[in-house]
Amino acid sequence: MIVETTHEDYTSLCLNRAPGTYRLADSPIAPAQVLELLASIAAEVRQTFSPASWLIIEDNEIVGLCSIKRPPEDGVIDIGYGIAPSRQNRGVARKAVGDIVAWARAAPQVTAITAETTPSNVASQRVLEHNGFVRTGERMDDEDGLVICWHCAVG
Repeated sequence: MIVETTHEDYTSLCLNRAPGTYRLADSPIAPAQVLELLASIAAEVRQTFSPASWLIIEDNEIVGLCSIKRPPEDGVIDIGYGIAPSRQNRGVARKAVGDIVAWARAAPQVTAITAETTPSNVASQRVLEHNGFVRTGERMDDEDGLVICWHCAVG
């Protein structure tokens, strides 16, 4: 299940506290500095578009995050997601990305979703393929090196 995040959710996560009535997974979704970066990106996106990001919830436990990586352009949102290491390889990302694709199909302002994976992240590639994304090419990223570009038409 995905739940839209708030600024308060990120504040709690950065303090290693579970927001609301949720529990935290037994391994962190991301280090505090990454959560702080995601919070600032969500705040920037939220200025012109909502939702900006989602908590990924499984059995009332926060097991991951999915974020729009920058303000949308021409109806296209670019997503990134992460799952707590102790909850990976259980189908959680597949379901969460599926929920986001379903949300996007019902959102008239969204026409497509893009994402990127590293060539070594085969699990994430399978998540995207399962949810209707097609590989559109590759590019060099300053931080990650070679990445595979993915696209899913929803509008």
